[in-house]
Amino acid sequence: MNQINKIYINGEFVTPRGTETFDLINPVTNQKTGEVVLGNEEDTRMAIAAAKKAFSTFSKTTKEERIHFLRKLHEAVSKREDELVAVMVNEYGGTLQFSRMSVQNAISAFTATINTLESYDFERTVGHSKVRFESLGVVGIITPWNASNSFICNKLATAIAAGCTAVIKPSEMSAVQTQLLTECFHEAGLPEGVLNIVNGLGNVVGNEITQHPDIAKISFTGSTLTGKAIAKGAVDTMKRITLELGGKSPNIILEDADFEKAIPMAVFGAYMNNGQACIAPTRLLVPQNRLEEVNELAKKAAGQVKVGNPDEEDTLVGPMVSVKQFERVQSYIRLGQEEGAVLLAGGEGKPEGLENGNFVKATIFTNVRNDMRIAQEEIFRTCTVYYSLCQ
Repeated sequence: MNQINKIYINGEFVTPRGTETFDLINPVTNQKTGEVVLGNEEDTRMAIAAAKKAFSTFSKTTKEERIHFLRKLHEAVSKREDELVAVMVNEYGGTLQFSRMSVQNAISAFTATINTLESYDFERTVGHSKVRFESLGVVGIITPWNASNSFICNKLATAIAAGCTAVIKPSEMSAVQTQLLTECFHEAGLPEGVLNIVNGLGNVVGNEITQHPDIAKISFTGSTLTGKAIAKGAVDTMKRITLELGGKSPNIILEDADFEKAIPMAVFGAYMNNGQACIAPTRLLVPQNRLEEVNELAKKAAGQVKVGNPDEEDTLVGPMVSVKQFERVQSYIRLGQEEGAVLLAGGEGKPEGLENGNFVKATIFTNVRNDMRIAQEEIFRTCTVYYSLCQ
């Protein structure tokens, strides 16, 4: 049983002042695997104060010093790559294929940022003026559960390159992954206060980050609803914000495409990351006169998608992250049928033999109209693909 009872402030693992706990549930079995103690507003303020203090010196570091820190982070995270993959599979239910790719993305965030930083000029001449780019301040980083470590590493690497300090609120559902990543960061030996991590709920830790006057910028990835709340809350203190929110990404297949190749690729793309990806191309727009052909190819492709245990090499789709998410997807599958869309593959219920976990059948709707909710709303992290017709 995992017991996560520390947060990371000012270069140390400390006991949070908050006492509320959150159960960690394995999405394959729906059994409790541990719990995490959540930080509160006081913990968040302490983290912000540490980051603010560190900013006064860290903002004056040279490009070479920042590159040194990024290399140390890269080395520390790289050394524990296999562990990071394993914990993502076990805690989140990410497939081996996706988890390996996601952890590689996390590791490469540091080298990619180094490459950018090496050629970046912080002083430029514009006309008769000299323009100097200066570090902004303390950055609040709020990340989701669907690729937790990748988001944290990418956002943190950018903040360090800019000479900023950070307070990170990861998803409470990713606490074991966060704990391991934090150990990597600690080993890298950044100056005290440059990096701070507080586990906690969005309406507690997230709200404090949003409202606190010493946070200069927020980088958020998550739902559109939460993004709107952050944007509104950031106005009073004139924070800069970067929001990466939900989408309904279309895949447009034109008449001259090789449908034998394009349609299976589109279907598999929609199921990436267990279907839990805001960039997944979940709408497939095709020529109306080719719809029957597309239906046959898509149904065949869906039949080749293995939904199963994420630790098996050939599994393409693992479980939804939680019971709540599973139920949400099921409600949209029902809604699609009620709206008049044609169920081409999959449907409600769990695949045979996977009844204990949050598994969803590889589902496809066809004959979808643009006025349907399933065509307009992001079924955030789903295993369904929609077809709209190019008129």
